[in-house]
Amino acid sequence: MNQTINAITVIGAGTMGRGIAYASCLAGYATKLYDVEDHILNKAIENIAGSFRKAVDKGILTPAGVDQAQALLQTTTDLDNAAQAADFVIEAIPEKIDLKIALFRQLDQIAPRHAIFATNTSSLSITEMAGATQRAPQVIGMHFFNPAPVMKLIEIIRGLETSEETIAATQEVAQLMQKETVVINESPGFITTRINAMIGNEAFYMLQEGVATAPEIDKALKLGLNHPMGPFELVDLVGLDVRLNILNFLHQTLGEKFRPCPLMVKYVKAGRLGRKVGKGVYNYS
Repeated sequence: MNQTINAITVIGAGTMGRGIAYASCLAGYATKLYDVEDHILNKAIENIAGSFRKAVDKGILTPAGVDQAQALLQTTTDLDNAAQAADFVIEAIPEKIDLKIALFRQLDQIAPRHAIFATNTSSLSITEMAGATQRAPQVIGMHFFNPAPVMKLIEIIRGLETSEETIAATQEVAQLMQKETVVINESPGFITTRINAMIGNEAFYMLQEGVATAPEIDKALKLGLNHPMGPFELVDLVGLDVRLNILNFLHQTLGEKFRPCPLMVKYVKAGRLGRKVGKGVYNYS
């Protein structure tokens, strides 16, 4: 499967999807961004425009370069229109395996036979998603990091049947997006999510036990271990509900060391989900 990738479709226009779409059109790909609601797409376009403005302000891009990239970006609420001419599809919908399997099954009927399907999952099984399609060798994990326009790493995850050609094509896409990659074999949580989940969960246990306050724990990891963000700042950015879902999955697949801290469960039940709702470990209102 030696093909040229010209057209990329991004499914899901939330925080990750719009960041991926930004990187895609900036890399020179004809990019379609799909979501179910126009107002979500409108918000995504505003956000992408803001990312372009910041890049111009920092001297990373010229206004002409922005015009060229923005001309490559289209939005749609029609899944057929989004995928029927795609060479490469990147899924960035909520982190629920049943939703992703249903989407891949649907895309398999719409997208061209040569199209590669990438999932932006941070922990779920690529092999399971591939099993819902008739193109398992062309299904791969492509885990971007938040904020996608800025963060340099993409974890490329090989499912059971992912082909070397698919890995090479995905690496090329990532390279044109100006990203660095690591290629890993499928395992629950991959590399970064597994380590991050454990650090964040342990931080919650320390908070629950009264070892220190959240600001003190964040400060210690930033200044003592050179982490760019503290574990509580990070979980507020990612979303406590997202982190809890990941921990539940890791607990189920990897055992007791990933059992979610009861305090985190309590925060989620209270609706303290992080920055997106204005309150998580910290209050943003």
